Amino acid sequence: MLKTRVITALVLLAILLPVLYFNNFTAFAVVATVFFGAAVWECVRLFNPGTANGHIIALVWTGVFAVSMLSGHLNAAFWSALSLALWIARFAPSLKTGLPPLGSPSNTLLSLVYGFAIFGCFVAIVVLFSHSPVFLLSVMAIVWVADIGAYFSGKAFGKRKLAPSISPGKSWEGAIGGGIAVLVLASLSVAYGGDAFADTFAARVAHGLGWPALLAILVLMVAASIVGDLFESQLKRRAGMKDSSNLLPGHGGVLDRIDALIPVLPLAALIGSRL
Repeated sequence: MLKTRVITALVLLAILLPVLYFNNFTAFAVVATVFFGAAVWECVRLFNPGTANGHIIALVWTGVFAVSMLSGHLNAAFWSALSLALWIARFAPSLKTGLPPLGSPSNTLLSLVYGFAIFGCFVAIVVLFSHSPVFLLSVMAIVWVADIGAYFSGKAFGKRKLAPSISPGKSWEGAIGGGIAVLVLASLSVAYGGDAFADTFAARVAHGLGWPALLAILVLMVAASIVGDLFESQLKRRAGMKDSSNLLPGHGGVLDRIDALIPVLPLAALIGSRL
């Protein structure tokens, strides 16, 4: 399993790093479209296990996304605001209230709404990349640091379960540890990163809005990443699936890799537009 995970990670890096390094929008658009289509296909499977029409629905969504992106008609402010509103009004509350039964009209509606959230996430990816690849990566790094910090903090100190009925392995101690890791590393990057980190999300927020705002926004982003992770875990548990798919051998599916990013990236895009 470890060998498979490493090989998959190396292949992904071999694809993604040149696209980011050379700042080629056409290549980026192709990669983003492929990943978007995969994420939508997995979304359909999670809401409708056993469906035979997932690829058709995914192709329609992917076509709309590709045309919107290449034509330059992505309304970043609208999609970011809509995505955040959906997370606040529908997805986050479901962690307490639960999900509708599979096959119900409410489930069909929720699947459509989650599709909008995924669309908003990828719109944010395009917007953040358009600012600069470093800006996009720095936002993603916040989520990755939070996840890694939560894992090790949870292993070392975890006692109180964060959401035992959804993801028994997550603890409050892990979540707090992940948040502390983000605050420390982001603060160090701003204070001592110099020109190398000048165009990162944390540096831009600190210089544009001040340190108190930066710390508050980082805490909010960590909380959003946890909600995104838990929501997808809730979907998988209801569908009886361990992973959203097997598209990424050793890593599960695309949604398994971006679940925490889905609420965070629109938030970052909305904040970034104000800097």
